[in-house]
Amino acid sequence: MTTTTEEAPADAARRAARIGDPHTVLSTEQVTGFIAEQLAAADVDGKSVCIIVPDGTRTCPLPMLVRAVHSALHGRVSAMTTLIALGTHQPMSEAALARHLGYEVGHLEETYPGMRVTNHEWWDPETFADLGTIPASRLAELSEGRLTMEVPVMLNRAVVEHDIALVVGPVLPHEVVGISGGNKYFFPGVAGQDIIDVSHWIGALITSAEIIGTTSVTPVRALINEGASLVPAEKLAFCVVAEAGSLGLHSISFGDTVASWSSAAEVCAATHVHYLDAPVSRVISVVPQMYDDIWTGAKGFYKLEPVVADGGEVILYAPHITQVSISHPEILEIGYHCRDYFVKQWDRFEHVHWGTLAHSTHLRGAGTYDAETGEERLRVKVTLATGIPEEQCRRANLGYVDVESIDLAAAEADEETFVVPNAGEVLFRLR
Repeated sequence: MTTTTEEAPADAARRAARIGDPHTVLSTEQVTGFIAEQLAAADVDGKSVCIIVPDGTRTCPLPMLVRAVHSALHGRVSAMTTLIALGTHQPMSEAALARHLGYEVGHLEETYPGMRVTNHEWWDPETFADLGTIPASRLAELSEGRLTMEVPVMLNRAVVEHDIALVVGPVLPHEVVGISGGNKYFFPGVAGQDIIDVSHWIGALITSAEIIGTTSVTPVRALINEGASLVPAEKLAFCVVAEAGSLGLHSISFGDTVASWSSAAEVCAATHVHYLDAPVSRVISVVPQMYDDIWTGAKGFYKLEPVVADGGEVILYAPHITQVSISHPEILEIGYHCRDYFVKQWDRFEHVHWGTLAHSTHLRGAGTYDAETGEERLRVKVTLATGIPEEQCRRANLGYVDVESIDLAAAEADEETFVVPNAGEVLFRLR
């Protein structure tokens, strides 16, 4: 049965269709049938479509979703491009893209006739189209007074050059925006550096622990919605909520990128936020293979910070990770610190990409900094049990433990230790 969910009280006219709820797991037939039904009724004939999908750091049955979308659009649209929303992550190789989207290397056309696939080449200035500027006064309003400056809005030109931008991807608790998905696939997914930096720094000023898992329109969500309002293409989305630990789907919502996100966020809050009765002093967060450096694997900390007791420790257990950041080596120059460490020394750090500063604060968590004494006090200890050398961990202002010394079976039997498998997507909070 297809239900209809209101987009937001401020605009009840726009609605999203949805099947599924927090208590169900949909069949492949239900999902593909829903996609076919929704796109059959959509005004796409003769138009070009840019399909924006996540990279490999998000979990969902993407091949099934893309196959269903392609089947519903092929023969009706004038052009079809699938764009990988990397943000500023590493590009996906051809082999990785083939696994990610469900085709054999070198045989894209046989599986998806007429469809082009491309990474968001964020490192190339020619990638972007200029959509204009968000005025300083408007940013002050959107950020609730936290920042006042003009924000250039640059977006991957593939989105601008197609008639329809169709987002296809999961909705999850997120450390910067609250709940991911929807217009976040544009900003920062396929956006330029300025709006990435500003949006992430607003989130850092609020702090990850406060904003993560918030279903309302946070200041960061308000900013990316403002940026999306400048996108000339029609913006539609299939927003899905995956079953934690599997490729099953609890729900799929369709509508514009605001209404479909709102619908999916309701389900996400019920399925991907788990509650503990009391804080824990020691966490071993088992980081899955899909995160290939600490920059991405840090989600294993973000999702656990709210339940860790003062003075407690989060151990990021990831033997496969050998680098702090592949794309952002500058993080080693500044290290990981709390928000106030940067805010109270702004003249020293304002030249660093604000997205990098934000990432630093997100992984280091809550703390204080005394500018007079130079003392930084951090609420939680963050320790790496990875393939990264001890010297590099210390340089980054993180703890180190030999990965070989971690016995997961023994830790699971220890009442003082909370072991979280497949960490990074489910948020833990205290009741």
